[in-house]
Amino acid sequence: MTPRFVTRPLSDFTDQDHDLNDLAGNDGILFVRNGVGFAGVGELARVALPDAMAHLKEAANDSTVDAPGAAVVAIGWHPFSGSGGEAIIPKVCFGKAANGQAWVTFQPNDEETVLRRLSSQITATSSPANYNIRPGVSIEHYLEAVTRARDAVRRGDITKAVIARDIFVDSSSPIDVNALLKRLKASFGSSYRYSIDGFIGASPELLVERAGDVVRSLPLAGTCPRTGDPTTDARLASELRSSKKNQIEHRVVIDMVHDTLLPHCSYLDWQPEPEVIAVANVQHLGTSIEGRLSAPLASVIDLVHLLSPTPALGGHPREAALRLISENEGLDRGRYGGGVGWVDASGNGTWAVAIRCAQLSSDRRTARLFAGGGIVADSEPNAELAETQAKFQAMLAAIVRP
Repeated sequence: MTPRFVTRPLSDFTDQDHDLNDLAGNDGILFVRNGVGFAGVGELARVALPDAMAHLKEAANDSTVDAPGAAVVAIGWHPFSGSGGEAIIPKVCFGKAANGQAWVTFQPNDEETVLRRLSSQITATSSPANYNIRPGVSIEHYLEAVTRARDAVRRGDITKAVIARDIFVDSSSPIDVNALLKRLKASFGSSYRYSIDGFIGASPELLVERAGDVVRSLPLAGTCPRTGDPTTDARLASELRSSKKNQIEHRVVIDMVHDTLLPHCSYLDWQPEPEVIAVANVQHLGTSIEGRLSAPLASVIDLVHLLSPTPALGGHPREAALRLISENEGLDRGRYGGGVGWVDASGNGTWAVAIRCAQLSSDRRTARLFAGGGIVADSEPNAELAETQAKFQAMLAAIVRP
């Protein structure tokens, strides 16, 4: 039976402006950046990611809204391993566009769910909690893995490999998802914030975006801390730009993204020099890439599969780097390092690299956090350890902060 939907302006239901964070609540799905994105409620279907577009094309949608994504969409993830991935088609999906348009897509007999969600009051859990932080992979194991990756680069076996580690945060009471997302919004509002099946994060990195025949990417690689002092941060940013180690790490990623997208494009352009992308706790080298796709247009899911994992999370050459990671890293990354985003029936969508993230346990009392860094010939293990500690702060502070 063909699923039927309608898409209507949110103003048909309310004269108030609603935060997508609150519409997602503690049990919904969220993918948003700078107020633009989606909040899903309920689950009409859960499908394998490669099959998502086929399911969306089967749905009939009566829409009175003209905006990107103002239709039936699926929100999902692509795992680091490259195989698998799932997408969820929500029963009700609230959307907002960059021009301020807001809408809701729902099945014709489900207006009550729309009204109930719009009228619900989200209150943060006020009960105090105690936290215990424990390592996943030991620091000693991580340092040894970094050393082995660096030595492999020096031997010429690979150009770069990303070595990650994990930590666990145990809470005495369930972690409030909506409150966590609001803290991430306060500190990382310009990042892609997401919440799917307890997988929550705030990623500054655009993996790929497709809007019609326009394709964009913003690869990040090369990192230094932010201190909050403008003079110090400017000095660190200058050192980041001039760092041979970070420039090599960044160039590897740019070349891979460019070489992967170019065969699908009539043209592809990129910044001649990387810029410094600052988020709350760290600074990255980033290069904007934009082009036009050739016909037949590759879907955003096709492009996600081709690009993920990028050398910013895997390495180069890809297969050799992934083999080294598998043999030495000592952890199952799961969804960390893959992609997270949305797709519509036409193949449009936006996908972020799944970093600065945590996977919550089913009872929401344990959060598993991940952080890693690119290892090249000049990498120093203790400096790489310090970089992961800086990257952990994004999620760690949001979880334990009252």
